[in-house]
Amino acid sequence: QVPLVESGGGLVQAGGSLRLSCAAFGFTFSDYGMGWFRQAPEKEREFVAAISWNGGATYFADSVKGRFTISRDNAKNTVYLQMNNLQPEDTAVYYCAAAGRGGIATMRYSNYYQYWGQGTQVTVSS
Repeated sequence: QVPLVESGGGLVQAGGSLRLSCAAFGFTFSDYGMGWFRQAPEKEREFVAAISWNGGATYFADSVKGRFTISRDNAKNTVYLQMNNLQPEDTAVYYCAAAGRGGIATMRYSNYYQYWGQGTQVTVSS
């Protein structure tokens, strides 16, 4: 009944890696572009990465370019966020979200998403 469920968060040392997963339920996953957002304490929710419905286009926030990779497996109804060279500034609750349609650049705006997960905590120690 929950449309999106994130997993894979945890505690990692600076320079380490984590892979987040988000499984979709109750809707046709391949009809939706998918995005990742994060929210750190005392900060607004911010865009991290997005991927088009078929994986043909991706978009990343400047803060994570070159370190994070977004991918999806439509056969498994799952989107992933591979996070490398993690830094303490990456500490946040990470959320996945589903957007029905639109250009890849519009997916950096959270109001374009229809479904949201509950989030998974990522903590990076120095």
